[in-house]
Amino acid sequence: MAQGVLAASFFVSGQEFRVSNDTLIARGVSIYGMVDVTRKRKLVPVMVTGTRHATIRGLCQSVLVDIPVLGPYTMRFTGGRERPVEASNLFIDATNETTDNAEFRSLDIGVAQGDITEGPINPGDRNSKFFDPDGVGQQAESAPLTNVHWTAVAVSAGTFNVPGLRAQLKPGRHECF
Repeated sequence: MAQGVLAASFFVSGQEFRVSNDTLIARGVSIYGMVDVTRKRKLVPVMVTGTRHATIRGLCQSVLVDIPVLGPYTMRFTGGRERPVEASNLFIDATNETTDNAEFRSLDIGVAQGDITEGPINPGDRNSKFFDPDGVGQQAESAPLTNVHWTAVAVSAGTFNVPGLRAQLKPGRHECF
């Protein structure tokens, strides 16, 4: 289990990775545009999906790592099969998201980012020069999602409890999707 305070801000590597799950039940949802920054100051536009609390089944996260001389390897983390993953103040900075089904409850589309109240805004984002309080956002009271795939550059959470966590480093490409 990983627990801690949300980072105020951090540089992203800029490398995309994959996050998927069979089901995600989100309570207190926010979606807004943002720009992440790499250590080399490259700007990476992202769509931030935030949730106050998430219950996740069938979690998978994978990232390709090029190891000199050996070639590509995949770091792969899975969990939440027998018992669900529980997360609070979860933020996924993604360049792409797909889902087989999303059912937003008490949905507001077009709310000003600075007026989002249902879901969280990452504290590091709110204080960023790239956060536009007048920019368009989306919020919902809750949203069950099935078969979700994110291509992401960052994930952060206040708490992240992963029952049955399995971490692997395998030669070759073994991405989640």
